[in-house]
Amino acid sequence: MNAPSAFDNAWYGAQGATGSAAQWWAQWQDPALLRLIARAQEVSPDMAAARKRIAESRAQRVAASAALGPTFDATGQMSRGRMELATPVRSSAQLGLDAGWEIDLFGGNRAAADAALARLEGTQALAYSAGVSVAAEVAQQVFSWRYCQRALRVTDADAQSRAEVARLTGLRAEAGFDAPADAALARASAAQSRAEQVRQRAQCEVELQGLSVLTAQTPGVLRAELGVEPPDPPDAALSLPSAVPTQVLAQRPDVLNAARLVLAASADVRNAKAQSYPRLSVAGSIARASNRSGGITTNGSVWSIGPLQITVPLFDGGQRRANTAASEASYEEAVLQFGSQVRQAVAEVETALIQLQSTADRLASAQAAATGYQASLEATAARQRGGLGSLFELEDARRTALSAQTAVLGLRQERANAWIALYRAAGGGWEGPQ
Repeated sequence: MNAPSAFDNAWYGAQGATGSAAQWWAQWQDPALLRLIARAQEVSPDMAAARKRIAESRAQRVAASAALGPTFDATGQMSRGRMELATPVRSSAQLGLDAGWEIDLFGGNRAAADAALARLEGTQALAYSAGVSVAAEVAQQVFSWRYCQRALRVTDADAQSRAEVARLTGLRAEAGFDAPADAALARASAAQSRAEQVRQRAQCEVELQGLSVLTAQTPGVLRAELGVEPPDPPDAALSLPSAVPTQVLAQRPDVLNAARLVLAASADVRNAKAQSYPRLSVAGSIARASNRSGGITTNGSVWSIGPLQITVPLFDGGQRRANTAASEASYEEAVLQFGSQVRQAVAEVETALIQLQSTADRLASAQAAATGYQASLEATAARQRGGLGSLFELEDARRTALSAQTAVLGLRQERANAWIALYRAAGGGWEGPQ
């Protein structure tokens, strides 16, 4: 099946690609993977920074929205004294409420609120994107460790086999049935295998250390957490769709953020233009007052409406015009950035699909080759034990079989990495707002 060259309305359906991230990773039937992803997202500094940016954007939105309504301030004052020698002592108190409101005649404040809301939604999308990245990194590290463990088992078996061949060849050489050169070759082959065994074991520890950094758990705890290795998911679970729809763009947090930045830049242009128009504001107050002088107390309410004030911009040296031009330039840049982000999203999805399909096509051939080379190795080993084959033939067959087994493991890991790349490219199984 060829990778799609365009998007249409087909989608992943039952595979859950448009569902939650948990559904996406559950196809690997690895409960430890889900737990480690959740743990890594809890301790990730990138996630913490994303939450901080959301809080800042939310505060900016509240501040921008507040300009649309009136403001109210409570006031209170008290005084006591004698203003002139011939007058009695006077006490006064007042408790009131002052109000002010800038009437949004030309939508400048509304535009500022719209821009703040768009930026908040973009920030929230990027926060989800940070979670997608953490999940992908953890999954890649888990898969790397698991496939490293598989490679280690192959290396262990190979080292054990070569050690046994070296032992038997040494005995045969001592008895005069094999040449000393064969015994030396067998010992060298066993030593080489042991060195590879040590290297592979160290590589697995390195992978575990990387996972430890992501999840803030010790390698010992992680080793117990990973537990028994689950089987690879069936091929049907990793089957490819015939095509990927345009809805994938709505699942991409970075694309949504780019779209929201376009909306915010457009609102900034409206706000900048509104600053060149007249502004109208009104104020008012109401208070309860008490006045006592010469033994007489007077209580009552005082109030006022106004002033009704209009401000007409006349001359500012071109500042408002420059601010509008700068906002329009920012809008044009945001539009171009959005187009670039969309093209990047399409390219990443198609690249991931191509890689996933390529590994699937190559894996079947690699497995067939590994099976054939293993059968050849077993036959060559039997001939060598019977004295009909040379040790050189056995070592050549062993190297070929080991290389084929390693190639299969490498392709399986490459396929897992391609699946992770598709997870990233598809937006992490996330559905953005319609």
